[in-house]
Order: sequence, then structure tokens, then C-alpha cells
Amino acid sequence: MARRRDERIDQALLAAVTELVREVGYPALTMEAIAKRAGTTKPAIRRRWKSQKHLVVEAMAENRTGVVEMDTGCTHCDIVGHLEALRLAMAHSELGHVLPALVADLADDPTLREGFLTAFWGPRREACAVSLRKGVARGDLRPGLDTDLVLDLFAAPVVFRALFGHSELGPEFSEDIARAVLSGVGTGEVCRRAKSGGAAERR
Repeated sequence: MARRRDERIDQALLAAVTELVREVGYPALTMEAIAKRAGTTKPAIRRRWKSQKHLVVEAMAENRTGVVEMDTGCTHCDIVGHLEALRLAMAHSELGHVLPALVADLADDPTLREGFLTAFWGPRREACAVSLRKGVARGDLRPGLDTDLVLDLFAAPVVFRALFGHSELGPEFSEDIARAVLSGVGTGEVCRRAKSGGAAERR
């Protein structure tokens, strides 16, 4: 009979990746360092994951940094909350250390890229999509909203600045993005609610 896989080793390896990318970054990550930190061996890694890239993607998917559930009753405030969680994740967590270099590896592996989009970005996009649907239901957002497009419009400025570092990811950035996008897809109610105290209550 085949020996059952020890899930404790799986978790130790995923934790080791998370710790090491914070310390040394993605380009300097090695199988040797991961195995040593997890207290196991390189063959143990190879038995579990197709490559080091696959291990990194799973470690990132396991970490739900940047995934938040927002339900303040104010669409503007909810969106700012989602954007702020993403901004902080890109600026201060292992995500910011991994994503710029990982993008190149994902471009060369369509299967890995699809897995990354599903496992990592999927939960973050769905959490924000829930807020958009609530915004449509309460009349803050126009009906028939192209949810995928709006999600891209929200996230793209944060990811772009994190990837290229051409400008700061300051604490006011989330508010600026929300106002800019919602002014185009909102009904007007969303902005009035924010101005009348929603944003102030959030702060």
C-alpha cells in the first residue's frame, strides 16, 4: 500500500515559503532553503509539487491576506475597504515580494497561470463582487454592471503601482480609486452617502 502523505510536512513547507519570501524575496528562493526551513528534504518537495513555482503559488493561495468581507451598508465604504486590504497586502506582505517576479514565470506556464488566477485572485475578486452586487441591489450602482470590468478597474491601479513602483501606494490611494471608478459606474447615491459620513465613519 502507498504510504499516506504527511500533511504536517505540507503545512511546514507552505509556511516555510511564506517566511522565506518575506526574508529573501522570490528570485532568491531555493528548494534547499525551503526544505531546510521546513525540516524536510528536496525529494519531499518534489513528491508533492511539480515545481518550486507550483509550491509558491499554493503557498500564496493558502494565505488569505487581502481577502475581506465588507458590509457597512455603504457601497463606497465597502469598496474602499477591499482596496485598502489589497493595498496593504501588496505593500507589506509576502505578496508584494513575490508577485513582480512571479508574473514572468506565470506568463510561460498557462496552466500555472490559470491555477494562480483561480486559487489566489479568485477569492479576492469574489469578495469584492459580493459588495458590487449589494451596491446594485441597494441602487448605488447601475444595473447591468460588467462586474469583471469594474473589478479590473478597481484592482489595476494598485497592482500596477506595486509591480512598477513608479508612485507611492499611500493610504489615500484606495479612496482616490474608489471615487474615480464609482463616479463612472455609480448612480450618484453612492457618492452622496460617502460624502454624508460613510467614509468618515469608516475612518
